Amino acid sequence: MKRLRTLLALLALSVTLAACAHGGAIDPAVLSPPAASAATAPTEPAPVVLPRDDEPHADLTEWWYYTGHLQGPAGQTYGFEFVIFQAVRSDDPPAYAAHFAVTDVGRDGFRFSERGETGAQVKAGPGLDLALSGWTLQGADGRFHVRADMDSYAVDLTLDSLKPAVLHDGKGLISFGPAGNSYYYSRTRLGVTGTFVDHAESLPVTGQAWMDHQWGNFVSGGGGWDWFSIQLDDKSEVMLFFLRDDTGKLTYPYGTYVDPNGSAMTLAPSAFDERPTGSWISPTTGTTYPSGWQVSAGDLRLSLTPTVKDQELATTKTTGVTYWEGDVTIAGTHAGRPVHGQGYVELVGYPFRSR
Repeated sequence: MKRLRTLLALLALSVTLAACAHGGAIDPAVLSPPAASAATAPTEPAPVVLPRDDEPHADLTEWWYYTGHLQGPAGQTYGFEFVIFQAVRSDDPPAYAAHFAVTDVGRDGFRFSERGETGAQVKAGPGLDLALSGWTLQGADGRFHVRADMDSYAVDLTLDSLKPAVLHDGKGLISFGPAGNSYYYSRTRLGVTGTFVDHAESLPVTGQAWMDHQWGNFVSGGGGWDWFSIQLDDKSEVMLFFLRDDTGKLTYPYGTYVDPNGSAMTLAPSAFDERPTGSWISPTTGTTYPSGWQVSAGDLRLSLTPTVKDQELATTKTTGVTYWEGDVTIAGTHAGRPVHGQGYVELVGYPFRSR
């Protein structure tokens, strides 16, 4: 158990290390690696190959992230987040942390749970087959099965990709500058069917979801980010990612637009932007987050509104990380025509430090 806590604590050494000393939130994804040998020569990154790369890798850091929107038979609406993080250190067994969150729109409520362990059940490929203290993630090549539960809520969901996987920045490899590189691909529209348990009532649900998979040997000394997944009713999607240093200065923005037919286009940094329209102060941690956004991307002009203000996860039992990951509704225009949609927003590193 002591080694588990040590390995999971490494998850807190992320892109917001500097913010930690000032009470900021820390993203659970990016780990601080052991010192590299000066004699180590850089190698050309291998290309992403699917479905092979759905499976776990031997890199320092990896995660499989699912966010989505569910509808029940009587009009109930829910958002959900399910993520498994993997940390690899030397010859030790991999360490795992997992977060499961539900946004209950009808109750204006939010609840999350977390689990962590070393030596989680990982079955050999082909495909992804992880079992973490009763939570499971299985599948490959665009079809996945998620099971998770906590007090008052549970999901048993099948997710089927309706479009090809999107390799961000064209090749599925993005740069964190001096921090290194991360492999990154998304499945931007998955159809969802299954069962949702709401306070002991089992409901058939349908909906749509988004999947992110990242892995690599990367580390940074401070900062944070805003991340947006946008799914519109004209069948297009947008991913926007604003990486910042520990003062809040924008360093590495990334944007991808996916058209209704599934073709992806990398957006130039000058082609997209975000502007907060309000703020929210967490009663749990005292952190002030943006709340509501105006987003532009190419010929899209969108307003994003949280369905519930409080969607903050303070994961003190596993990673020691605090972040806001929230279900949002979307309204705006696409090339001047009205458009609506759903999305998720992740906020990491708040408050940014001032010099």
